[in-house]
Amino acid sequence: MMIKLLVLFLFFQISVSEIFFEERFDDGWRSRWVISDWKRSEGKAGYFKHTAGKWHGDPDDKGIQTHTDARHYAISAKIPEFSNKNRTLVVQYSIRFEQDIECGGGYIKLLSAYVNQKKFGGDAPYSLMFGPDICGTQKKHLHVILSYQGQNYPIKKELECETDKLTHFYTFILRPDASYSILIDNRERDSGSMYTDWDILPPRKIKAVNAKKPADWDDREYIDDPNAVKPEGYDSIPKEIPDPKAKKPDNWDEDEDGLWKPPKIPNPAYKGLWRPKRIKNPNYKGKWKIPYIDNPEFEDDPDLYVLKPIKYVGIEVWQVKAGSVYDNILICDDPAYAKQVVEEVLSNREIEKEGFEEAEKVRKVREEEEAQRAREEGEKRRRERGYDRRRYRDRYRDKYRRHDYLDDDYHDEL
Repeated sequence: MMIKLLVLFLFFQISVSEIFFEERFDDGWRSRWVISDWKRSEGKAGYFKHTAGKWHGDPDDKGIQTHTDARHYAISAKIPEFSNKNRTLVVQYSIRFEQDIECGGGYIKLLSAYVNQKKFGGDAPYSLMFGPDICGTQKKHLHVILSYQGQNYPIKKELECETDKLTHFYTFILRPDASYSILIDNRERDSGSMYTDWDILPPRKIKAVNAKKPADWDDREYIDDPNAVKPEGYDSIPKEIPDPKAKKPDNWDEDEDGLWKPPKIPNPAYKGLWRPKRIKNPNYKGKWKIPYIDNPEFEDDPDLYVLKPIKYVGIEVWQVKAGSVYDNILICDDPAYAKQVVEEVLSNREIEKEGFEEAEKVRKVREEEEAQRAREEGEKRRRERGYDRRRYRDRYRDKYRRHDYLDDDYHDEL
């Protein structure tokens, strides 16, 4: 009976979970996505290529790849409108930076207001922006920006993204208690609460800046033992004593040298200034800290976690160098299903690594061949101009040597 109930419970859990949007970029993807003309009239709009990329775990698992350097990219898909009120929100996707990205974004956006998809661009308001943003070796930022009452709030934590050239999954989970988790490749990288990690609402508690340490607060962790007694005669022990091994020299003349006294040495019995031993203070209350009190300006919003109803998912990034492959976009309310997708795709990680390593070998060989051709081409051009570096060098060395001889003759004549 218990097994039947468990099966029914699991079935119920699966049946009530909902996938709002899932995109694996199969052959019908163009019917679901609209490429924006934003920046196209300025010649600054890039385009996406439907491909599995240069290296991959599965040649049939294709995504969309940014394809032109120094361009803005903007593309969006309409979603059946939904709200995350009273349910967990899971936003997940994969991205692979096949390029040396230098400077560029790799994030996605969830949008709530109406969007003219052909004009979708960087000025379109969004409810969530999530994902990597890389620039140089210093900036490896992972954005988590939430919109609340029309204003964008970035997470206060410094989160870092992955920067290698393999596929990585980014997952953001937001729960009805306003707690969240951030996962990369199914491993939790961070977690917390919207109440503390975004400056959306005033803090629940604030320091009582006018508070003062109570007069009877004892913050001495150790004290002198009140029962300790100084040994009798302790203060009469001299610091130095005459050296008992010293002997008066045979040639010492007391009439001329005075009364002989042995030199002094440190007294081994001397123990320094007496101090009572230290013991734990039985009245110790700890280091006093300014207490926290309820913030009179705090007003709770039980719907803090609720985004405006989501209508679109979009990619809008600028990249100096193109080559990022977006794939496996998922918006749902079931973290277990999201985990399953990651495990499925990354099961081919070793094949992808092998493909990357082989591509790196080919790239290095090609670069060396190109460098060799450049050297040979340069040498060929020099020969065509009748320029021989060694003859040129020898001729000028003879010229300088001849000047040295003339200078020597001139000085000899003088």
